Amino acid sequence: MKAKIPLISAIITTYNRRSYFKGALASVLAQDYPEMEVIVIDDGSTDGSEEEVRHFPVKYIYKENGGISSARNKGIAVSKGDYLAFLDVDDLWLKGKLSTQMALMKDGDYKISYTDEIWIRNGKRINQKKRHRKQSGWIFPQCLPLCIISPSSALISREVFDTVGNFDETLPACEDYDMWLRITCRYPVLFIEKPLIRKTGGHEDQLSRKYEAMDRFRVQGLVKVIKSGVLTEDLREKALEELKMKCGILALGARKRGKEEEAREYLEMAEGVGGEGKRGEKIG
Repeated sequence: MKAKIPLISAIITTYNRRSYFKGALASVLAQDYPEMEVIVIDDGSTDGSEEEVRHFPVKYIYKENGGISSARNKGIAVSKGDYLAFLDVDDLWLKGKLSTQMALMKDGDYKISYTDEIWIRNGKRINQKKRHRKQSGWIFPQCLPLCIISPSSALISREVFDTVGNFDETLPACEDYDMWLRITCRYPVLFIEKPLIRKTGGHEDQLSRKYEAMDRFRVQGLVKVIKSGVLTEDLREKALEELKMKCGILALGARKRGKEEEAREYLEMAEGVGGEGKRGEKIG
């Protein structure tokens, strides 16, 4: 008897990006993995995006606008897959992405993998900076400075979400940073060096342009994982060090804007969290 082929739920999330929709959808439908369901979560688009999916074999769900985390969480809730793969509508999957990931994850018994990327900004290919350098294994320390895993490149076992929970809908940005901290302190991660997605940046409405001082959202993720009780003492110390550094930078910025109370709150946050929490079970 042949072993059951795991089902992958491919979840495309979009909000008023109709011009990118057809390309993203085509890149998913062109995948050669044999067992896949395609789910489109439209987070309240008003640009007629629904017209782009009308004739394709996908599950289309329109919801009230609630942000990227709520869209991904809706996709998780309605999906049936053993594994979940997310695609932001302005990104593209390249040929063989899912089949490559599944084969290599099976060989190494990984619950999550991510791939290298091709970056396009304002129509031109750009090189990734050293701080975005990716690697496999227990990469929690490497995820502390900034997000190195693109959601569009990840393939994740449903078991992982059952353990760590869904995306944090209270975060307007850096929700992926928060998620990767929760995952990488519990699971080793496989990095596939082959570029299997194409990321497009430079949009006027990108979250990184919408919000200033993005580290203010990252510190919320750091505080959560430090207080969670799952970190080893070594990982907890690394997370505290990163939190103190980020809070110090945010405090300095607040003072430059004449916001002394805000600056004091950041400094007190770093000191206060350092005195809380407990040593968790050994991980990794």
